[in-house]
Amino acid sequence: MTAHALQSPEDFPRTFASLWGARDAEGLSALLVEDADMLTLSGAVCEGRKEIAATLAGEFAGSFARSRLVTGKARLRPIGPGAGVLHQRFVLSGLVDHEGRDMGRIGALMTAVLIATQEGWRAVSLTFAATG
Repeated sequence: MTAHALQSPEDFPRTFASLWGARDAEGLSALLVEDADMLTLSGAVCEGRKEIAATLAGEFAGSFARSRLVTGKARLRPIGPGAGVLHQRFVLSGLVDHEGRDMGRIGALMTAVLIATQEGWRAVSLTFAATG
């Protein structure tokens, strides 16, 4: 598993986008705590890093095989010492259908509950959903 020591919650979206571009499902799952929950762009509900990594790997083998994330507007709301809620907008391009045809681009919103851990900032819950 790729380890990323995020020094601040502001590092989370940029690191997430970079790992997404590398199709690094293990690295993405390492951004979450061991027992985290995640709702993926395809609507899969995952519990724990192992399931998150396996689900993302499957998604990267399908519609997201050539996808790229471009970061947009972000908002971080502290909710106490060492905790915050991150709302990060993305534009997702490079989506392909089951025949390999380009499906254009979509807007997406990541909402993550972040906490400071000994390994750096990690998400305890992450929802990644398409927007209108």
